[in-house]
Amino acid sequence: MEDANAEPSDRDATLMPSQEMRVAASPANAEPSDRDATLTPSQEMPVATSPAAPAFCPTCGGATPGMPAPHVYAIGRMQARFASESVEKEFAQVASRSETAGKTDQQTFHTVLSDPENRYLARQMCWVLTVNGLECYLVHPRDSADFGRLVETIRPEPSPLDIDVVIGLRGPVAPPEACKGLMLPLVAMEQVYSFDRDALIEALPGSGKGSKKEKAASEEVLDRILDLTDNLGATDEHRATNYLAMRYPGVYAKAAEQFERDFSLSGVTAQPSLLSSTRRIVDVIFSFTNRTTDFTEKFVVSCDVTDTFPFLVTKLSPYYDH
Repeated sequence: MEDANAEPSDRDATLMPSQEMRVAASPANAEPSDRDATLTPSQEMPVATSPAAPAFCPTCGGATPGMPAPHVYAIGRMQARFASESVEKEFAQVASRSETAGKTDQQTFHTVLSDPENRYLARQMCWVLTVNGLECYLVHPRDSADFGRLVETIRPEPSPLDIDVVIGLRGPVAPPEACKGLMLPLVAMEQVYSFDRDALIEALPGSGKGSKKEKAASEEVLDRILDLTDNLGATDEHRATNYLAMRYPGVYAKAAEQFERDFSLSGVTAQPSLLSSTRRIVDVIFSFTNRTTDFTEKFVVSCDVTDTFPFLVTKLSPYYDH
């Protein structure tokens, strides 16, 4: 098990298991036509985006134009849904030409959408992030090449232990026509990670190859933290807590150590750090309470959440109430 007091490093933050098209203007020497009359050599005609992927300005701040868009670091489950009846019918036609005998509906869904030849269907789907079963965001990648990462969130055999982490920028609420009337905030996705609980536990230093006791401690801590981080991942405090739950092994090492001392994890809180000045830094405080004496010990780790990707500022250390 890694030392919980080790200095923050790149290794501490690497737990994850792993265009707009434009129509060119007509040539200057072309014969005049009605179409030419609508364009000049200095004009271009953008092709409209599909209803399933409404465009928005990531820096417009949703309902407050000109303000930076809020960042999102959310933990939940991705779902692919048909944006319209026409997309659903097209999917059915493609599925009828695929090898799907003996497969479940979910396996067929995965087979069709994971085929690179059917990537156009993936671009027409609604990608919904749910948290604790509630629909929270409509997710759309900022780069069309990242639709492949969204397709990877579709499991042929889904499990309640599946976890998806979406990192991006939150935009305005989607229009009703975007996803069959589902009006949710849009998220311009920068990255998505997909794995299950066991894969994350295996990635924790010492848990995968360590003793059964160490692994059990990591599993319990992960379950507790996931319960405590049941949030939309949109506030600074929630983003910091979610980041640590997914990317910082020091928390799990400290919890295993406290379990050995007959302490239980009794709470996780987050608050703006006194270190904050020009950067937005959050202190995340983990409380451990002795099962016999009720005495509580607290430990704090600081996270910088100024930009899209949070990162560690200070190592986990004892915390004393001011």
